[in-house]
Amino acid sequence: MHDFCFTIPYGLVLVAGGIVGYAKKGSLASLGGGLGIGFVLILAGYLSLKAFEKKKNSYLALILETVCAAALTWVMGQRYMQTSKIMPAGIVAGISALMTAFYLYKIATGGNHIPTKAE
Repeated sequence: MHDFCFTIPYGLVLVAGGIVGYAKKGSLASLGGGLGIGFVLILAGYLSLKAFEKKKNSYLALILETVCAAALTWVMGQRYMQTSKIMPAGIVAGISALMTAFYLYKIATGGNHIPTKAE
């Protein structure tokens, strides 16, 4: 699988979560964090998709995705440890940890594998 296949939906989930957090609790931190990191991830996924269409790898996008996911894992993991609340901290920390592992795997295996033949 290519990183953009997961990154764009992951970013959309974070954006939606930030909006829901603001709507339910009035949390500007949820709104800012969800929109900020969500849109950065969507942008990184888009850059990766466009590079793939040009039969290239976008290591900048992959590094950006990894940093965002790792930061979210750390921040939301800390929040989960303090509050023991599964929603949203535990869920976001878990999903972000999985995404961090996926991005590290993509980096270790050379990014998106570009088909050599026109199909």
